[in-house]
Amino acid sequence: MHTGIAIFAHGSAIESANESVRLVSQQFARSGGFSLVEPAFLELGQPDLAGAVSKLAGAGARRVIVIPYFLTLGKHLQRDLPRLVSEVAAQHPGLEIAVAPPLDGHPALISALIDRARQEQP
Repeated sequence: MHTGIAIFAHGSAIESANESVRLVSQQFARSGGFSLVEPAFLELGQPDLAGAVSKLAGAGARRVIVIPYFLTLGKHLQRDLPRLVSEVAAQHPGLEIAVAPPLDGHPALISALIDRARQEQP
């Protein structure tokens, strides 16, 4: 089964922030050996989730994993993302869509925070 990955971020009016998410998606694909990866934005960036999933499905994905590029399970992940996934699923019958948890609680997050703190120590 071909699996596609959508890296789902909030999006920003500052385009360089959106471009950063696009670069993370490319690095994720390269580092993880994933061939079907697209960035997706809730707002203020393109493509939106529907556009990213359509592109993945068009490239042969039969299953899509939405990975939130969010730290915690806030209102966008509790309210907006389930609604968007439901809408997208209705547009793509037969496409399985799964949603991964946010980054909060992942052990690598603590390592990243420690690394940032150490960078700022004299």
